[in-house]
Amino acid sequence: MTDTPEQTFTLTNDQTGESCTLPLVEGTYGPHCIDIRKLYAQTGHFTLDPSFTATGSCKSRITYIDGDEGILMHRGYDIKELATKSTYLETCYLLLYGELPTQAELDEFTHNITYHTMVHEQMHRLFSGFRRDAHPMAVMVGVVGALAAFYHDSLDINDPKQREISAHRLIAKVPTLAAMSMKYSMGQPFVYPDNTLSYSENFLKMCFSVPAEEYKVSPVLARAMDRILILHADHEQNASTSTVRIAGSSQANPFACISSGIASLWGPSHGGANQKVLEMLDEIGSKDRIPEFIERAKDKEDPFRLMGFGHRVYKNLDPRAQVLKESCDEVLEELGVDDPRLELAMELERIALEDEYFVQRKLFPNVDFYSGIILKAMGFPTEMFTVLFAVSRTVGWVSQWKEMMEEPALRIGRPRQLYTGAAERPYVPMKKRK
Repeated sequence: MTDTPEQTFTLTNDQTGESCTLPLVEGTYGPHCIDIRKLYAQTGHFTLDPSFTATGSCKSRITYIDGDEGILMHRGYDIKELATKSTYLETCYLLLYGELPTQAELDEFTHNITYHTMVHEQMHRLFSGFRRDAHPMAVMVGVVGALAAFYHDSLDINDPKQREISAHRLIAKVPTLAAMSMKYSMGQPFVYPDNTLSYSENFLKMCFSVPAEEYKVSPVLARAMDRILILHADHEQNASTSTVRIAGSSQANPFACISSGIASLWGPSHGGANQKVLEMLDEIGSKDRIPEFIERAKDKEDPFRLMGFGHRVYKNLDPRAQVLKESCDEVLEELGVDDPRLELAMELERIALEDEYFVQRKLFPNVDFYSGIILKAMGFPTEMFTVLFAVSRTVGWVSQWKEMMEEPALRIGRPRQLYTGAAERPYVPMKKRK
């Protein structure tokens, strides 16, 4: 990536004829960006971009998305290759350090993550302060932020080694806390990590085993979980990632920054899409009602929408969905689940893929459609779906935070605004107010 001002962009004020020339910044892929940092100094104007959908907030070397072409790459590697050939921890290493690890590097990294999975025993007491019916995401916002109260030895954000330790701790401990939040809501005892298992195997065991019975992790389910984690690991500058970066720009500690990302992810417009898929299936109810709801989805006047079809970013196939469909089929075959809702989902998928309306508009099943089905089949409560998203996305948040902290020109984030409130007016004493 280069940012030499060899190319420029000129803006002209139609009323005054005044103009300013701004540099164009070129990336590896994608459209050039107009560097507007000196716009106010040259013109006295700011830009207005609600939701920042047309503004690049940073330079990043981590993830590239081309929604029109259905491309998602991490550090230059296609997501489909990573999901089918890599493991989650290898992908974590790639996101954190920029290159695929050698065997020795992966072994050391895996050891570091594995032996950081336990949490301080006093953290168990934090859970007892929550109601049993508290949403697991509410619990996660609290307990992840509370990690800063227990791990004082890695809070110096100016120390590269401490930043790395914090990154490892977050990747290792968030799954443990997620499993604890699930067990707490179910009234079951917490399950300690098992260092003999892989990352995904260990997570499944912490979620589903009980002390009274032996638990054997299915290789099919473990691989499906690993794929889900890989496919959700990072997705460029979305709402939660931007939240982590803006919090980190204030030099907040990494545990607080990731907690802020979890809070942002909790919003139903961001992290709750796969949960909405299950809620939609409940609304449809039975396979014989699918044609009715297909027609409703085509009606622009009807508020009903097919959840899990199409994507805001991907205007073509969601590259993650193609991979996860394979795991979805494998999981359903492995479990032999007799669940009318899952049968309904498969029939809905078949009909939508054949319907000309959806095919022409490229409203294909996305990653949320398949992940929701898989997690339901595995036995996860729907309120845990967003928590699992947070488990996966932690490495993306940490990698983005780490990249930002290593940026020499780091400044605190400070968006501008267009004020549209009342003009200046005098204070009116209480007795004179009408």
